[in-house]
Amino acid sequence: MRELHTHPSPRRWTAPRAVALAAMLAAGGVLAACSSSSTNPSIVRSGPTPTETSSASASASASPAATESPSAAPSALASAAAAAASFAASVSAQQAMTHDKAVSVLAQAPNGGNALGATTLTPVPLADSGGLPAAFVTIENHGIDTASYAVQVDFTDTSGRTVDSAVVGAENIPAGDQATPIALSHQPAAERLLPVVVKAVRY
Repeated sequence: MRELHTHPSPRRWTAPRAVALAAMLAAGGVLAACSSSSTNPSIVRSGPTPTETSSASASASASPAATESPSAAPSALASAAAAAASFAASVSAQQAMTHDKAVSVLAQAPNGGNALGATTLTPVPLADSGGLPAAFVTIENHGIDTASYAVQVDFTDTSGRTVDSAVVGAENIPAGDQATPIALSHQPAAERLLPVVVKAVRY
């Protein structure tokens, strides 16, 4: 009878051995990658490190400030001050002939005067007044004769407190005609000021 020779069956990998082998291969791959990246300058990282990202953000945020001229702020302040001074001088020149008379008339008038209904106010844009609170005081002569007017305008804050006052006058306005002097506060517009007519006298 012929002997039957049996070949040994192939070794089967058990689960623990397979896991161990996979771990060894993975470790070897990591070591190879680390070794290559430290010695091969052609390897490029896929993205910046957190430190690099923080540095880049800091540089980006600092760049606008670095490009600003240090003299920009003082120049802007000087320009605004010059514009305010010019506007104030213009208003003062306009009111030079009537201011003193208007102050005298208002001092003798009781209460709010007899011409509150003849006046309306329109704020002057701050860009035009150099940043000073100001208002156009439109005075309309609703009577049948030529008349003169004196008006007091208070500039109040949002709580209603009077911060500054201005007196304007308009003389010899024909019947049915109007005049528009400017009431000006010399307080810088650090907060919003509201112009209010508190006294108006026709004389």
